[in-house]
Order: sequence, then C-alpha cells, then structure tokens
Amino acid sequence: MNPSIFISAGEASGEQYGALLIDALQRRLAAQGRQASFFGMGGVRMEAAGLERVVRAEEMAVMGITEVVRHLPRVYGGYRRLQQAIRKRKPDLAVLIDFPDLHFKLAEELSRRKVPVVFFVSPQLWAWKQHRVRLVRSYVRRMLVIFPFEETFYRERGVAAEFVGHPLAELPLPSISREQFAAENRLHTGRTWIALLPGSRPREIRDHLPQMLEAAWTLSLPVPAAAYPSEKYEFLIPLAPTLSAEQRAEALQLAEDYGGGLAVRIVEDARAALFHSRAAVVASGTATVEAALIGNPFVVVYRVSPVTYAVAKMTVKVPHVAMANLIAGKRVVPELIQNDFKAANIVKQLEPLLPDGPARESMMQELTAIRDALSTHPAGDPFKGVGAMERAAAIALQELDAAAHAAKAKSA
Repeated sequence: MNPSIFISAGEASGEQYGALLIDALQRRLAAQGRQASFFGMGGVRMEAAGLERVVRAEEMAVMGITEVVRHLPRVYGGYRRLQQAIRKRKPDLAVLIDFPDLHFKLAEELSRRKVPVVFFVSPQLWAWKQHRVRLVRSYVRRMLVIFPFEETFYRERGVAAEFVGHPLAELPLPSISREQFAAENRLHTGRTWIALLPGSRPREIRDHLPQMLEAAWTLSLPVPAAAYPSEKYEFLIPLAPTLSAEQRAEALQLAEDYGGGLAVRIVEDARAALFHSRAAVVASGTATVEAALIGNPFVVVYRVSPVTYAVAKMTVKVPHVAMANLIAGKRVVPELIQNDFKAANIVKQLEPLLPDGPARESMMQELTAIRDALSTHPAGDPFKGVGAMERAAAIALQELDAAAHAAKAKSA
C-alpha cells in the first residue's frame, strides 16, 4: 500500500523539522518498496522535500493573543482549506508538528475520521494551558517529544509519549570556515561578530529588532558623544526562510532605520552566524535551542503585547522562559523579558560574555551539558544509534501500519 500522509507545520522551526521528517519517511518507505504522497501545510523546505502545499506556512505564522485576533479570518481560512483537503483525500496518517492552536482543531477532525494522529514537537503545555492535555489524550495516538522532561510530564498524565531526541542536537557544527562565511556575507574577519536573532515571525522582528540595534549602537560607541561608531563590531541578522518577500523587505527596512551607520549585515545561515559570532542576542524560541547547541554565549530576550504578557503572567507555571534554562533546571543564560528587555540591559548582560574569562567559560560549559542532555537516551533504548527524525519516522509508520491492520481485520 502506498499511503497518503497529511503533514502540517506552521512556522520556521517546525517547517524545518517537517522537511527532515518527510525525507526520513520516504527513505523508510522506499526500503519497504513503498512510496507515499504528502499534503498539508508547510514552507518551501517541506515543499522541496515532497509536500503538496494546501496552505503556505508563511500565511499562518502569527503569535500572541492580539495578533491571532487581528489575523483570525486568514487563520480560519487556512484551517478550512486544510479541513476540506482532509475530508476529500482521507489520509492514512497525520503528523502534526507543534503549532497547537490550529493543530488541536485539526487533530479533532482527523480523529473523528479515524485517521491516526502523531504529534511531533510538543506544545508547551507543561508551561501553561495544562488542561489541553485532555485534547492530546482524546485525539493523539503518540506524542513525540524533543526534550527529556516532556516525556515524564505526558506519561504521568496518561499520554503515550516518547522522547525521540532533539533533531538539532544531531546536526554537525557548521563546516563553513570563518573566511568563507565572511566572503559570502561581506564581513570583515578581523572584527568581532555579534549575532542578532529577532525571531522568525514578522511581529517578533518588529518588537525585537529595534532594541537589539539600539544595544548595538551602545556597544559601538565607546564614547556616547563619539561622531562615528567603532569598527570593532559587526552585527549579523539572520532572517527566517519562511518570511515572504514583503515581510523580508520590512525586516530590511527596520535594519536600515535602526542600524543605518552600523556594520549590520543580513545573512541567510543562522547556525553559521551563531557558530562564528563571539556572542548573540536571541529571541526566545527554537533559536535559543540552536544557540545552546552551537555553544557560544548568548542573551535571551522577548516581548509580546501587554495583553498577552498579562495573561501569560497569570498562567505560565515554569520558573524560566529560555529553553536552555528549563533543560538545565537553573539560570544558565540571561533572560530579558518584556519590561526588562531594554538596550542598556542587553549591553550589561552581553559585555561580560565577550572577553575570555570566567563568565564566558562558565556559560560555555553549561551549554555543553545541555547539548549532552538533548542527545542522550536511556540504556536499553530500542532505537539505539538512530537519530531523532528516524525515530519519529519509525514510530509514525508503526501507527500507520497498525491502523491499516486494524482496518483490514475489521473488514475481514
């Protein structure tokens, strides 16, 4: 049987995982003499991997209460197109990647139609909205998690969950040399590079990049009244591939408006930027995991609308915002959230991390321990030696075949 697989991811990090997962599923099916068709929601990387895009991920990447409300017609329209595609094409398996607000609704629709649902990359229900675990129990066959503590959280609540490892922990460090990276991005190898990662969504970039660039100005002016910024630093801004041309143009304009006069460079490869930069300022999200795994020091920042923040303060149940700190169980990297996210505070936290010394060395040791935690599996692991994407693909196909056998037995 050549299955039809519905797969959906709604933002840059999930879209990256989605492309890798499609590749892993295709390899496993090909080894069995089968091939699958894939349809659903994703970005250009998933499309290149073989996804027929019913909805473009770029259209759906909104966050925060106020932004979701503002774009509700577009979000609902995307949901309706996906729902109609599911009803028409009747997939044999569904894989939903993070993006809970939309995907829990789709999981309900899929479950109603007897389609086995595998959820890959857990929404942060352990942080807030724990009542949504009941939706997972009702509509999801398997929850595949990428942080070790999530497996315990779900299993204690009656959900079939497996820690498959973190996909990013398995990636080799960037192989591009500093000289080649400099040549490709018009950088000076003799300067100190600092990466600024404002987030993958347009709203995040608007909220974060101005303060990041104000901090860059402070670092670059050894004397506040200096006529010209110091040439000591260059600031690298990677932009997410899920941004549309219009959104990218807006980000470039922000960089020009707030960073004009500084040595600011837009780059394409976020991991290489983190690897070759002396330090980074990173918006909370998957990029902080990438930064932790790369291992160079960084500062975490984040800002949302006042309404979203007020709601989050009442409902969030974890002591840290940065995933690196949650994994470590302590404050490893500085967090500047909401009103603490100011240029002066960024500079105060970043400057001690730039020279060699105890602050820099201590953080780098802690980040190495986090990398180890994300790539270690217990003794007796049935998937020993198999990476996160291969594990996820193997489990998804287990559910696919189990559903096929059950349907065959029922019709016999």
